[in-house]
Amino acid sequence: MPDWTNATASTDGVLRPEEFARHVALERHPVGEAVAPWAENHWGLAWDLPDGRWFASEVVPHPTANLTVERASHPRPNLPPGERVVVTGVATRRFDVGIRGAGVVHGVRFRPGGLAALTGHHAAGWTDRTVPAREVLPAGTVADLADDVLVDDPPAWREAAEAALAAVAAGRDPDPAYARLIGVVADMLEDRGLVTVADVAARHATSVRTLQRLFKRYVGVGPKWVLARYRMHDVVTALDAGYDGSLADLAHRHGWYDQAHFTRDFAALVGLPPGQYRDGRTGTA
Repeated sequence: MPDWTNATASTDGVLRPEEFARHVALERHPVGEAVAPWAENHWGLAWDLPDGRWFASEVVPHPTANLTVERASHPRPNLPPGERVVVTGVATRRFDVGIRGAGVVHGVRFRPGGLAALTGHHAAGWTDRTVPAREVLPAGTVADLADDVLVDDPPAWREAAEAALAAVAAGRDPDPAYARLIGVVADMLEDRGLVTVADVAARHATSVRTLQRLFKRYVGVGPKWVLARYRMHDVVTALDAGYDGSLADLAHRHGWYDQAHFTRDFAALVGLPPGQYRDGRTGTA
């Protein structure tokens, strides 16, 4: 059985993190023992921008789903109408939100596959989607999380969210297939020498096809996608930290066999080539 105190997701992925921090306050907090097998951490955002100013928040997403309550003067457009407590699944593209006015978000980030394992639903149901939380979790367990008194008290909201998830998890142990998935994901996150799905399959004495089925069922994307996303997180983090070496060396270091392939992958996800991102990072405000 995995050690549920171990991380199975990183905190990388926010593009232009210094610029982001100028506009948005971000907090993360650990989850309690009762929900640790399924959830990675609590997190919260808060912002209050003057009239006429805005910021384009851009994130290279993780293979994780999130439970959130969101209250903002300018809500993000893909929220289900009339819903404040929502589940957002794995986003296979860059996750963009225009930050305007004032707002807060409180969230629980699940472990990769954790929400599917907790609820018994197939993760494909919320991949690239934001859906009402009551469609995924028992409605009675999450209804109170929209209460403004809780939204205005982040510690109280975290406590209520934890209690709601603990109620769903009561008397339940992680199933063996999910526990196996978590072991694979933790290995992928820790060992960047695992470049291909075949590498991962060999390490865990299984087949590529078995891994593909496991990831699709619980995470909503394939293991190749997860490996590529972790590598992209590493690259973006290096560039944001001031990497000034050869982009070809950076590409090879993180598992790309040629710079052209790396450049195409980076531009397709981040929105511009790596050289331009490194040399011309500017925020919008």
